Amino acid sequence: MHHLDPACPCCRTGSRLPVAPGRRGLAGLAVGAILAGLPRPLRAADPVPRTNLTPDQALALLRDGNQRFQTDAPFRAVQGRERRLELARGQAPFCVLVGCSDSRVPPELLFGRGLGELFIVRNAGNTVDTAALGSIEYGVGVLGCPLIVVLGHESCGAVAAAVDVVDRNTNFPGVIGEMVQPILPAVLSARRTGDTTLDAAVRANARRVALRLRTQSPVLQEALGRGRLQIVPAHYDLDDGEVHWLEAS
Repeated sequence: MHHLDPACPCCRTGSRLPVAPGRRGLAGLAVGAILAGLPRPLRAADPVPRTNLTPDQALALLRDGNQRFQTDAPFRAVQGRERRLELARGQAPFCVLVGCSDSRVPPELLFGRGLGELFIVRNAGNTVDTAALGSIEYGVGVLGCPLIVVLGHESCGAVAAAVDVVDRNTNFPGVIGEMVQPILPAVLSARRTGDTTLDAAVRANARRVALRLRTQSPVLQEALGRGRLQIVPAHYDLDDGEVHWLEAS
């Protein structure tokens, strides 16, 4: 207990040192924590109107943007001062892009998009761990994205490392080996089809990640069930710039 003392600075200012809560206080804190954990409507920190694009319309925008990228056709991405000021109030992207960290695969450029249009989650080998899955669910459940694209790409180093583990039992330094472990089932899946190329493993990995998103996330399953979401795996060719769409769901 802190007693009043004229010589004490906190007493002169009328402040008090914190007192440890008793049993009733602890019980109140526990109840408050439980109530705080109850489900409530998801919302963004700075909510703005969500996109009104359908999944098909969102996919069509990406297809068109990639076509322009391949042919070097001019396009004007939404950016600049006015766009920055608009986005300072909040974001409403129309696509969650699950991509690889590879420096040759910049999503906004490949699809001719500008600021605030793509909600991007990037890991080597476009893998999805807990943090990535939470980010994807945020993009759909909170920001309202109607489309998820899982983008693998030609000559992916992470998938190549997984192939080396399968074929040669290669060991990598640090945690690189742990990082490629989720890709190993995709490599084995491609092998079962008789295709041992790296591209086959890349495509199998993109499909596998897309399947995981469809089947392991209640947030995404709800949006899929309402027809408000498509999840599409894809493969990007480095040399010709084309994105090959593997399937839609």
